[in-house]
Amino acid sequence: MTATPTLPKSRQQLILAVLMLCSLLIWLENTVLSTTLETLADPVHGLGANPGQLQWATGSYTLAFATLMFTAGALGDRFGHRTVFSSGLVIFAGSSLWAAYASDVGQLIAARAVMGLGSALITPAMMAILMWTFTGPARAAAIGVFSTSAGVGMAAGPVLAGFLLDHFWWGSVFLVNVPVAALTLVGLAVLVPNFRSPVPRPLDPAGMLLSVSGLAALAYGLIRAGQVAAWSRTDVWAPIVVGLVLLAVFVLVELRVKAPSFDPRLLARRTFGGGNVALGLLLFGVAAITFYNAFYLQGALGFSPMKAGLANVPTALGALAAAPLASRLVRRLSLRLVTVPAFTVAALAMGGYAFLGLQTPLVWIEVLLLIQGLAIGMVIGPVTAALLSNLPLEQAGAGSAVTNTVRQTGSVIGIAVGGTVMSIMYRRAIEPSLEGAPGPVRDQARVSAEQARHVATATHRPTLAQAADDAFVHAMHVGAGWIAAIALLGAVVLLITLPAAHVPAAEKKGPVPEPDHEEAPSSV
Repeated sequence: MTATPTLPKSRQQLILAVLMLCSLLIWLENTVLSTTLETLADPVHGLGANPGQLQWATGSYTLAFATLMFTAGALGDRFGHRTVFSSGLVIFAGSSLWAAYASDVGQLIAARAVMGLGSALITPAMMAILMWTFTGPARAAAIGVFSTSAGVGMAAGPVLAGFLLDHFWWGSVFLVNVPVAALTLVGLAVLVPNFRSPVPRPLDPAGMLLSVSGLAALAYGLIRAGQVAAWSRTDVWAPIVVGLVLLAVFVLVELRVKAPSFDPRLLARRTFGGGNVALGLLLFGVAAITFYNAFYLQGALGFSPMKAGLANVPTALGALAAAPLASRLVRRLSLRLVTVPAFTVAALAMGGYAFLGLQTPLVWIEVLLLIQGLAIGMVIGPVTAALLSNLPLEQAGAGSAVTNTVRQTGSVIGIAVGGTVMSIMYRRAIEPSLEGAPGPVRDQARVSAEQARHVATATHRPTLAQAADDAFVHAMHVGAGWIAAIALLGAVVLLITLPAAHVPAAEKKGPVPEPDHEEAPSSV
């Protein structure tokens, strides 16, 4: 094993800039699609996607991201993090190009899944490179600067998507990824050493296969329930049961592996397990309510993509402002005293969608989104930091994999469940308004409010468009109530499992092994 030479400060700063550019790209991708959903549902300007297809377009990315990320870290240890990072960028850029020119929804869903694969390869490598590049106090400072890219991406994503949708076709929101990925690739090749661990973790193909298939089957059953508006059909409950069984087998397999990529044993720790369950429930609510928000602003209220993007900025600004505030409060108060009330407020803000309607003034919508962003920002950062800091140093990588996987899994299930509740309640609410309408009109209007508005315009039925708006708002109200209730369970879990007083993690002593590495082709 060779020691890693300290890189010149100027080169460290350039590496940080490259990593921040890529992180910004990932966060943009996580936010632009929500602004694009309404356009994709449009039969004329988009792909005429139904709610189930839009759930898959969103969920396929998150599904691949959640289930492949912990394996990607082991690949970086074995082949070098720069190599895995570069491979992920190539895959991400290529699949973005595919998504931009997808001719139907099936192609878009497949392209989004491949984009999730690229992101899964990128994210662990990105963090590993950051940790190996900086040491001592400089590492903490670099992490602080790096974290700002998330807030910038959250704020800029909806606005960028709105601008592109107002001036170009829907595929432009994916096409913009390509030049950014190319620029990042050049920075990696020129600046970044190919860091790798001196003790590579074993690959886990069985765990990867079981987790992917289990989550996919579970999501399919949940989304299918919304498409057929019934839970008793075999094609609904059977995939759900199969998915749960496969996930249970996944846990059993990981428990038998000596060095698992996803270590379920960590979840047995009260604080770590409870905190991760709570974060999973929070991300469940965030994903579901974001899905509703896209159709509410652009569909029911008729906002342009740009106006909808700007309307969502308070959420991102709130999350960005809350993170440092929460850190300061946690140092003075206990983690539980800060995060449990904030978690409760976040859940109630999601439930606040039950009071929004077609005539709600924009200012009240903005206040609700700001409160939601502030509350979420005060929970995610402090809880994640506390969970990982309480683990032994040698388990930090495994703990990070568990935390990221649980959070992404919460998002997948949130999109599936939230979208399904919305679809079922919409169909029930629109049905009385379809009496006497021709068969083709009824069939199209039942699919979604977007399809109902389109057929109402084509057949000159303004009352049908109004009924579709009313039915959607009713569905959003019911869904928001369920989302808030489930999110509140997370606050209860956090209250029970977090210690009453914050105890700083003991400092880890002893030398930290340095990685073997391959130097970049050129230096600065």
